[in-house]
Amino acid sequence: MTQDKTAIAIAALKDLLGDRLSTGESIREIHGRDEAYSEPALPDAVVFPENTQEVSAIMKICSGHGVPVVPFGIGTSLEGHVIPVRGGISVDTSRMNKVLEIHESDLDAVVQPGVTRTQLNDDLRATGLMFTVDPGADATLGGMAATRASGTNTVRYGTMRENVMALEVVLPDGTVINTGSRARKSSAGYDLTHLFVGSEGTLGIITELTVRLFGQPDTILAATCAFETVDDAVNTVIMAIQIGIPMARIELLDDVQMKGMNIYNPDLNLPEKPHLFLEFHGSEAGVREQVELFESVGGEFGVSGFQWATRAEDRNRLWTARHNAYYAGKSLRQGCEGVVTDCCVPISALADCIARTKALIAEAGMIAPIVGHVGDGNFHLLILFDPNDPDELTRAKTLAAEVNHVALSFGGTVTGEHGVGIGKKKYMADEHGAAYALMATLKRAVDPDNIMNPGKIVEIN
Repeated sequence: MTQDKTAIAIAALKDLLGDRLSTGESIREIHGRDEAYSEPALPDAVVFPENTQEVSAIMKICSGHGVPVVPFGIGTSLEGHVIPVRGGISVDTSRMNKVLEIHESDLDAVVQPGVTRTQLNDDLRATGLMFTVDPGADATLGGMAATRASGTNTVRYGTMRENVMALEVVLPDGTVINTGSRARKSSAGYDLTHLFVGSEGTLGIITELTVRLFGQPDTILAATCAFETVDDAVNTVIMAIQIGIPMARIELLDDVQMKGMNIYNPDLNLPEKPHLFLEFHGSEAGVREQVELFESVGGEFGVSGFQWATRAEDRNRLWTARHNAYYAGKSLRQGCEGVVTDCCVPISALADCIARTKALIAEAGMIAPIVGHVGDGNFHLLILFDPNDPDELTRAKTLAAEVNHVALSFGGTVTGEHGVGIGKKKYMADEHGAAYALMATLKRAVDPDNIMNPGKIVEIN
């Protein structure tokens, strides 16, 4: 009976969208996986709406027949968010990719969900403004809002939570709502904007975003520097933040990751020691002062090997290497796959949490490079395993679980950046306690038939 309803819904969607509906296997396969090692599952069909009205019509058809719907941006998520574990319709928003308005005086922009971060910044170049949330992948802004993405700039400019001001959302029954406004603050009612930011497509489909912009700094200076231990690197970051150095980026790469970086980027040629990748923004005098302060702090923890990048091409090369850390990590073991996890703790607990994590890696006998947005207390683990060895996969998943529980023991969260999806759902009750039941209540109220990305974040039936 469910399949009959799906077939009826697909026929109605075909009438609505014509050749912008596909049941071809290759298209369905693309929409049945993400960037991480998650078991794929194919949707029954993929649709490509071009405006809010079409999304609303899609939702009315799907809700009328009880057919699951999974929003899809560009597929760069890492916890199985976009995998349609219960089939249904994948709604690909990539054709909704217009920058609708840029308000230079108010430092905001209105965009459709399929706009990517690089596309928006290209459009902003002549204005002297920039959009700062940088998760590495050239993700869509709709997907970034849905997963509450962050990235290397977060320590200075914040995550999507701080940078999304308003949303247009299509609810499961096809109703279109607007949350928030272009005003910089409001005390008017529940904060519905931030209910949907991070909801991972389980409550509705984001069809328009108003995002915060920042002025491009006069001077940008990037650098790398090395330490003898991870503790020294992390403690440098903690002190730098405590004394108020306004860092734009502070990234940690441990010695294992640095080995992979040199393999994947032969021209990088940096010592295989724990490193910080840094960036300073401001006026020329302000950046000079930031650098002097940071060098002084680093000196107390044995910093060495500063390498500076002032030209845009050198900075881009450095940050491209950092954004490709996943592939660099995989280069440590040919033919491997990786279980990816992340967690986030109070910054004062970061050194101890990473030390415990490295001990667990050693006990498990695994190769697992660490990278982290250490200014936020957030770090990532890539646990390498042989895909033909079921025992290694089990050990990798066990190690990931142990790291997540360690983060909770330090007063942290099981995901600072990747989101819940499929991979982190099993930890939600441990992290949230009774509040997890309230999430189910909210889900049930907004999506009583559980058609919006079912199987993710929370179960309601």
